[in-house]
Amino acid sequence: MDSSLSLILTFLPLVGALLVLFAPLRGSDEGSPALWRLAQGAGLLTFLLSLPLWTGYGPGAEGVKYLFSVPWFHLQSLQVHFALGVDGLSVLLVLLTTLISVVVLFSAGSHIKKRAREFLFWLLVMESGMIGVFLALDFFTFYVFWEVMLIPLYFLIGIWGGKRRLYATLKFFLYTVAGSVLMLLAIVYLVRTPLNIPGSEVPVLTSSILDHLRYLQLPVETQYFLFLAFAIAFLIKVPTVPFHTWLPDAHVEAPTAGSVILAGVLLKMGTYGLIRFCLPLFPKATLFFAPWLMVIGVIGLLYGAFLAWAQSDLKKLVAYSSISHLGPIVLGTFALNAYGLEGSVIQMISHGVATPALFLLVGMIYERRHTREISAFGGLAKTMPIFAFFLVLTTFASVGLPGLSGFIGEFLIFVGAFKAWPVLGAIATAGVIFGAVYMLSMVRRVLFGPIRHSENQELKDLRLREILVLAPLVVLFLWIGLFPGQFTSRTSKTLAQIQAKVLEAR
Repeated sequence: MDSSLSLILTFLPLVGALLVLFAPLRGSDEGSPALWRLAQGAGLLTFLLSLPLWTGYGPGAEGVKYLFSVPWFHLQSLQVHFALGVDGLSVLLVLLTTLISVVVLFSAGSHIKKRAREFLFWLLVMESGMIGVFLALDFFTFYVFWEVMLIPLYFLIGIWGGKRRLYATLKFFLYTVAGSVLMLLAIVYLVRTPLNIPGSEVPVLTSSILDHLRYLQLPVETQYFLFLAFAIAFLIKVPTVPFHTWLPDAHVEAPTAGSVILAGVLLKMGTYGLIRFCLPLFPKATLFFAPWLMVIGVIGLLYGAFLAWAQSDLKKLVAYSSISHLGPIVLGTFALNAYGLEGSVIQMISHGVATPALFLLVGMIYERRHTREISAFGGLAKTMPIFAFFLVLTTFASVGLPGLSGFIGEFLIFVGAFKAWPVLGAIATAGVIFGAVYMLSMVRRVLFGPIRHSENQELKDLRLREILVLAPLVVLFLWIGLFPGQFTSRTSKTLAQIQAKVLEAR
């Protein structure tokens, strides 16, 4: 079971997707509760089977566990394996993926009213692709899953999105494909580079990520080019300035379920890739480009905050806040110390639960008022007190209130930034104030003050189903905020090895 758990987690959602697609259920796709229960069951089972990763990769664990590897195909002297496994960098992200997928499956029924069978199929295919990206231990395996998980989001936005959905999908597709092409070229170069592996009489061609992490030796100039090819692909996915413009359009036009999974998981693939590939594979290039990428992280933090502050649409505000909150992750990653790396991974998880909760709340209020304009609200704390509680708590988690998930990640990142480059650390820390300003201003305008429209007086508060959807995310706000050591203890050994790899190149 240990060796096959990675395989089961990766393909169980795909099996569920095929069952949904071909299930002979009566009635229309839109009106069949059995169709939704089938998809929800597949997602819930995947989540439950992922829980052993929490105990199996416990505090202080190191190396790769749950390794599954079989020969896939030959390219002349190159043997490609289908390889999956879990380490300290991927374990929390896999758990986040399976949880967010369950949240999406149980929340989407309220706003998906057409072509539900196709919607559920693409959602489960996407989950399979996302898990595969985090578990892949072979370059070709990684690239296949990287491309596979882009296709479902293209259809989720293009079919179930808003009025400008075709523009948003085309923009998303062009940006991500451009980055993917650069990454593919770099991967081809790497797998054609012979490695001197101990015990082998001649240099070996391999696509194993683990072998490249251990034995790859490249000239400095080559590292620069390959680093940029990988980094641009991942920075587009984050996205950072100047590659950020596809994200607000994708978020605004996507259905609520698409926005939740985009913010919760997909954006983390960019930051995951920076840590997984750029730092340990190209350490000398990392040292050279690190100051510039720290600057980009700070620019993203400030620029995203100012853009969010200027928005009058709730969903646009949350979308631009993602750009601002992901900037510190890039900053902490390229601080290249333990504080920054630990904080970056924790901030990935924190952003992966707080921002999806915000998008869910925006979707819930949109279903009641059919508008997202902040000026259309006011006084909702009186008419919708449960909604007000969740919005305030989620906002506090997002802006980093001590005791909630956002605080510990940002704190560690800024400590790491101060150690690496004090001026940037000071600017970034001051920039957090802007995040509190625009988020708390939004809360004040939506929940408090006079009721500007009579429709607001008749709004119904959150239903039990909506509360249950939000509940696991709230639990994580508190769990990460109060007991961060339970999360950092699982990542510390892997991140220390990555940091050591970079420091050896100095």
